[in-house]
Amino acid sequence: MKKLNSLVLDSTVTILDYLYRDRPFPRFWVLEVIARAPYFAFISVLHFRESLGLRGEEHIFLMKEHFYQALNETEHLEEMELREGNKYWIDRFFAKHLVLFYYWIMVVYYLVDPMDAYDINMKIEMHAFETYTKYSAYHPEDKKIAEIAQDELNHSKELQHAMLMIS
Repeated sequence: MKKLNSLVLDSTVTILDYLYRDRPFPRFWVLEVIARAPYFAFISVLHFRESLGLRGEEHIFLMKEHFYQALNETEHLEEMELREGNKYWIDRFFAKHLVLFYYWIMVVYYLVDPMDAYDINMKIEMHAFETYTKYSAYHPEDKKIAEIAQDELNHSKELQHAMLMIS
């Protein structure tokens, strides 16, 4: 499944690279819209499991962790909105439709195979880190983007920790 995760991510990145070449803030905005979906999905599934009485010892920790990750991604989204990343309707249309599809995929994925759901999200966070870092290399004066890049790296590490907790 990890190979499929990589294939899906690589394909998606190729499409986004093409659509958003030379448009960093709309690209970042789309990425941040999408970035929140897995955390919302993880929380939804954890609530569902809790409702069924299937709470594990790591349950509360994971719910808190994913809530704070979603909140942090929302802060990134707001930053990209301040930079007019959501200025054009086509970007909003694309992101909002893509995120609906992605959210439900992640709900099912996390319900069936949490390890691989964390794996693909960890890879996505690493891609986000690399994307922001590349931008920062050309714009070192933009300290906020550097902070966001560090947040994405931290999320990746948090997901690795979550994978260790549930293994």
